Amino acid sequence: MILPIVAFGAPILREKCVDITPEYFELETLLTNMWETMYEASGVGIAAPQINKAIRLFLIDTTPFVEDEETDEVIVKQTFINARIIEETGEVWDFKEGCLSIPDIREDVSRKSTIKIEYFDENFKKHTDTYDGLTARVIQHEYDHVNGILFIDKISALRKRIIKGKLIDISKGKVNASYKMRFER
Repeated sequence: MILPIVAFGAPILREKCVDITPEYFELETLLTNMWETMYEASGVGIAAPQINKAIRLFLIDTTPFVEDEETDEVIVKQTFINARIIEETGEVWDFKEGCLSIPDIREDVSRKSTIKIEYFDENFKKHTDTYDGLTARVIQHEYDHVNGILFIDKISALRKRIIKGKLIDISKGKVNASYKMRFER
């Protein structure tokens, strides 16, 4: 089932999310719905707060980045439960990021190029993996969501002032997204 994506302005997007257990109610159904919702919205990642759940869960599929670019990046399609980034290393680089909760806004965000992360997969098997490049960036973006951080928190004060009107419009539902959205009014 395709779920509405929570729009900028909703308090849940600013919450620090909680861990879940393997007994989380209908986890398999939730994951299926999140994958369908992300693909319907043409996203490369989605976090639980974006579908109105304050839990430490996100998923990514970097296929569009690899298909659209000549790159040596490997496709990563993965569920991350109760993730914790252990280490961020490497060069800091800028990349224009966007967010399904903040449609039509893309801004340069600086992030380190490599991360080491601990997480559970959809079967609650524990992993510790290292990712770099675009995959690391997508993970960092979604990881920020479960910590109540949005990509616009990482841009300059000047850029924030420039996009302030657009953000207000989004929070009021004045946006034309190609997917279902949920607005707090």
